[in-house]
Amino acid sequence: MKKTLLFCISILASANLFAQEDDGFEAIVKAGTADATTLMGAYIAPAMEGLVYSMSGGWYHTAKTHKSLGFDITIGFNGAIVPSEKELFAFSELTFQNDYTATSDITPTVAGSGTPAEVTFDTSEGDVTFTMPEGVKDDLPINAVPAPAIQASIGVIKGTDVMVRFVPEVGSDNVKGKLFGAGLKHDLMQYFGPLEKLPLNIAVMGAFTNMNVDYDIQAESDIDGRNQAAEFKLNSYTVQGVASLDFKFLTFYGGLGYTGGKSEINVLGTYEFEYDNGTPGEVTDPIMLSYNPSSVRASLGARLNLAFFKIFADYTVQEYSNLSAGIAFSFR
Repeated sequence: MKKTLLFCISILASANLFAQEDDGFEAIVKAGTADATTLMGAYIAPAMEGLVYSMSGGWYHTAKTHKSLGFDITIGFNGAIVPSEKELFAFSELTFQNDYTATSDITPTVAGSGTPAEVTFDTSEGDVTFTMPEGVKDDLPINAVPAPAIQASIGVIKGTDVMVRFVPEVGSDNVKGKLFGAGLKHDLMQYFGPLEKLPLNIAVMGAFTNMNVDYDIQAESDIDGRNQAAEFKLNSYTVQGVASLDFKFLTFYGGLGYTGGKSEINVLGTYEFEYDNGTPGEVTDPIMLSYNPSSVRASLGARLNLAFFKIFADYTVQEYSNLSAGIAFSFR
């Protein structure tokens, strides 16, 4: 298959496994359901974990809330930077059902680079030899798992903003994805009397994001079978305390809190193939994986204020450190 899967909502890294011709996904399936799940779980982990963190970034660029019916529209980019230790994995650190041999114990994950290892599994039906899929590190900016978002915030009552981010269903006939998120930010300075006149603003915020992607494997696959599809389901949440110093032309902001979530990938359908000795093989619903990453997070950023037009960027330290940047149109 050709590498045609560049999802507008950042599933490029995850899709790389299905987009490699001859080896990659088809070969991994031949290893058997249990071992295919183990291999794919190790290979694709940085994408599935990184997306949880990148989807939780960029929710604010100030702690200051809007007046009632004040609003802003933000167009931003969030990228969860893959730790260097997540760029490779070792076969010897995994548990397999079948015996195996490999040309190298180390091979790239989806977020890595370099020469993939060739591996042979000795299954009860016969041996299967294949080369592991390549990583896409060179295709990702700063080796970050991206999650762009369009977001709107509006002031409601009692110093509270309602925030919504949304990407409508996009893609092609074979791959479709959509994203939705919502959150609240509440001003705490209003409870401190005269202190609310200071340029210092303090707030608490919480938000969640959901992303779903459906990929029709059979439409582009060379593997015989039926009802072949992949489902990506991702949910993330974040809870933070936020502070900012808001001046006329500059805002300095930061936050401390917690981020977590769940990501799933289910490879469904029936896959028919031959082992190295010509023996026919078949597997059904070969891969079902789930990840539950979480981390304490600390952020620091700055924003340039040009009347209603804002430009911002911030950096978050967490398990997958996150870089957020974007522009906003804000009307208080």
